[in-house]
Amino acid sequence: MIGLLWCVALLAVVVIGVLHTARLDLMVVKGHGDEIQAHYLALAGIEKAKALLYHDAAERRRNGKNHSGALFDAPDQFRDVVLGRGQFRVFRQGDEGIGLVYGVSDEESRLDLSHAPESELMGLEGMTAEVVAAIADWRDPDDSAGDGGAEAEYYASLRPPRLPRNGPFRTLRELGMVRGVPMDLLLGEDVNQNGLLDPAEDDGAGDWPPDNANGALETGWAKELTVHAAVRNVNAAGELRVNVQTADEGALRAVPGLSAELARAIVAFRGQREYTSLGDLLEVTAGGPPNVPPVNAPEAGANAESGTPVPAAAAAGAPAMAPGQPVAAPTGPRLVNEELLMEIGDDLTTFQGSVLTGTININTASEEVLACLPGITRELARAIVAYRASAGFFPNVAWLLKVDGMDRDRFRELAPRVSARSETYRILSEGRVGSTGARKRVLVTVRVGPLRIETLAYREDQL
Repeated sequence: MIGLLWCVALLAVVVIGVLHTARLDLMVVKGHGDEIQAHYLALAGIEKAKALLYHDAAERRRNGKNHSGALFDAPDQFRDVVLGRGQFRVFRQGDEGIGLVYGVSDEESRLDLSHAPESELMGLEGMTAEVVAAIADWRDPDDSAGDGGAEAEYYASLRPPRLPRNGPFRTLRELGMVRGVPMDLLLGEDVNQNGLLDPAEDDGAGDWPPDNANGALETGWAKELTVHAAVRNVNAAGELRVNVQTADEGALRAVPGLSAELARAIVAFRGQREYTSLGDLLEVTAGGPPNVPPVNAPEAGANAESGTPVPAAAAAGAPAMAPGQPVAAPTGPRLVNEELLMEIGDDLTTFQGSVLTGTININTASEEVLACLPGITRELARAIVAYRASAGFFPNVAWLLKVDGMDRDRFRELAPRVSARSETYRILSEGRVGSTGARKRVLVTVRVGPLRIETLAYREDQL
């Protein structure tokens, strides 16, 4: 009897052990399965955001509207959407690094690291001339180091060695490889670069990363930088803009709001001065280009020193002006006022290409980014943000002239660097399964075109 009892006890221990092991195996399998489900829930959020972005772009084209802002803060579309056994959300850190906003983020609201002029990069807080020179050397195609910069010889001497890109930056974190770039200024507290205030980034100075535990995410330069900004050179309806630098009178007359007289004057004016900005149209006069004192001109069609072609007007006794040079006394009344420029501004361009690379969307850019642009002070950047908050989004860039403090000279300098529309977006999606608490995050950057959506960057598990 005693032996039998011992056998039963041993069997019971074995059975309990087997059951416990089986339960652990089931929990592991279930946890793994829930992680897979969370991953696909996050992808579902990405796909929903892409579909809504595509639909929004199509609606804006139909309505001739550059910007709606509909998906930048849309909790009804993106907050804890239930799907199957779990849910997903598309979100980002709120303004000033506080709270969450349920929506996508705009890449065109940031300075493009590969194309922003050095003067604009200098506007970043804590930036130095040496770092800007190193950035310029990293992205330019040659191997000649600029003043204070670095090229292949310097990077090859490092351990481990590396080579400069000598081309556009491919990721934002690549900036950390550039000589002299401090990671604390680049990433701030957001060392995993997910754009969110994680618990380890708000727990004081004890753990990595160092932070100030103030309840707000300090993101450093990464908040104001991107490597993917680009927008097509089309109007709000998706039609190619008319280039005032090359279009004939017939093409100009086809633009709504442009009369035959004005089209003729635009063509005549460019014979004397190159259009480098939409703001130059404000100087077009009924009498054509301004009068200048006659000079002993070289033979028509050639420069006396170099033999290079010159405009016919200059060869006739009126020297061609340098691009951007202020226009002297016009020979007649100006034909384009600010109101007319606001009407026709979205249909015209001075840029030859089909894509505007690195332009800043004035409808989404922060005060910090706007203050980096040419001719924009901190006060004027604040006024731009205040205007769009009170009067609504800018229909096109010419509407900047309505902002207090924006004069014609500043607008002429600023116009080539800005747009009123975005086509490139950052989407952060998180999938969650409630039963086990499994979570997965996916971060993608996409560009929305008229026929398809292109994925430019993809990262997973931003936890």
